[in-house]
Amino acid sequence: MDTLSTVIELSLTPANIAFVSLGLFIGYIVGAVPGMGKATAAAIAIPLTYSMAPVSAIGFLVGIAKGSTAGNAVSAILINTPGEPSSVPTALDGYPLARQGKGRKALVVALVASTIGDFLATWLLIFLTAPLADIAVRIGKVDLMAILVFAMTFIAALSGKSLSKGLIAGLVGIILATIGLEPETAVQRLTFGSVRLFDGLPLIAIAIGIVAVAEMIIQLEEHLAAKRKGDALDRGQKQSGWLSGAEWRRIARPIASGTAVGSFVGILPGLGAAIASFASYGLARRLSKDPESFGKGNIEGVAAAESADNAVIPSSLIPLLAMGIPGSVIAAILAAGFTMHGIIPGPMVMRDSPDFMLGLFGSLLIASPLMLAIGLLGMRFFVRVIAVPFPFLFTGVLFFSVTGAYLQSGETFGVFVMLAFGLVGYFLKKFEFPFVTFIIGFIIGPQLELAVRQSLVILKGGSIFEHPVAIGFLVLTFLVVGRIGLATRTRLWGAT
Repeated sequence: MDTLSTVIELSLTPANIAFVSLGLFIGYIVGAVPGMGKATAAAIAIPLTYSMAPVSAIGFLVGIAKGSTAGNAVSAILINTPGEPSSVPTALDGYPLARQGKGRKALVVALVASTIGDFLATWLLIFLTAPLADIAVRIGKVDLMAILVFAMTFIAALSGKSLSKGLIAGLVGIILATIGLEPETAVQRLTFGSVRLFDGLPLIAIAIGIVAVAEMIIQLEEHLAAKRKGDALDRGQKQSGWLSGAEWRRIARPIASGTAVGSFVGILPGLGAAIASFASYGLARRLSKDPESFGKGNIEGVAAAESADNAVIPSSLIPLLAMGIPGSVIAAILAAGFTMHGIIPGPMVMRDSPDFMLGLFGSLLIASPLMLAIGLLGMRFFVRVIAVPFPFLFTGVLFFSVTGAYLQSGETFGVFVMLAFGLVGYFLKKFEFPFVTFIIGFIIGPQLELAVRQSLVILKGGSIFEHPVAIGFLVLTFLVVGRIGLATRTRLWGAT
């Protein structure tokens, strides 16, 4: 009762609720604008918290992170422009749903999945911080390499009808991820002497170009063809956002599995929300009774991606609070906020600042229902985007795409990269190469290269058999690849 009283006293004050709500509102708006990621927004907001109480300050920053993650679904679903790479799987089924007149329903599914994933992962943060952080800190470089290789197997899971095209797209993504300075010796690779390429190609610009710009080019083709035929693309809302009992049952399993995947990935330092979102989407597709409908407007895909994406935020705080190791970029930014208010995250934080931790846990819990309320209130405004005439929608998407690409790099170089990969994405879609696997390869590429290099050094003086976790994940990788290859071969023989 004393603990509960402390939580209520610190987290349910009008000031704290107001700051958490303000952070969620700002985050939701920021997330709906492509390119304005949660990490950027949280970093900019840190100085604004200087005069706040520590619990309200961190609650405000966490609210921005949570709201931004949920808000990313808005642009991904309505205009096929993911705010961050982790929202790409949401767009795969969310945007087709919007084109079918079910944009409101897709937004409701995304918001509900986001809220549930976030709420359950927050309880995991509260109850499992100590034991799970102990497991995470034992993950060595060899184990991380095996985990990343296993994550790459989802390329095959998401590759659609052609396994070879999926693998080719993924490998091209990995190759392009090597552009820049070599991580150990700083040797230039594929930079052609350009200083702008020393840090590699900008991820947000590539993601926006391949997904949004390429889609707009295809949409323009369809619009012109329909105009010549005298047809019009239907962009109205045919259905309400209410979910039937059958639809609730359909999304229950993807939300549960997505929360589990997002929580697991969030606990492991360095993997990030994008891997969680793609992995959850691939798992949901494999477990679905109708996997062929994924990518064509299946609410299970939206639920799986959003629940995993939002579960990463609370779970990534587990290694930060228990061991002082940030599990993600946003966790590292929050660590700066902790330090500014005199709180040192790590094993001693529960002993040194118990009241702060209880207040923080309470703030994290109340953020979930507040996020649901803010999302539902703003939905009436956001769904109107889908009814905008195509010329305005086309120019609007390009405007937000250019803005997002420019904001990440701070110069026009990012815009040119976005336009170039818009053409790449157009041809990928035309020749049925899965652009999703390309993005997965590009995201995992740098981490995989560094993990492989470090693992080779470690294994020079030892054996792979000294790393049972790595062996387990490598065995799973071979099993998954073998199963996918067998299923593909069976399907080809059946077609023949």
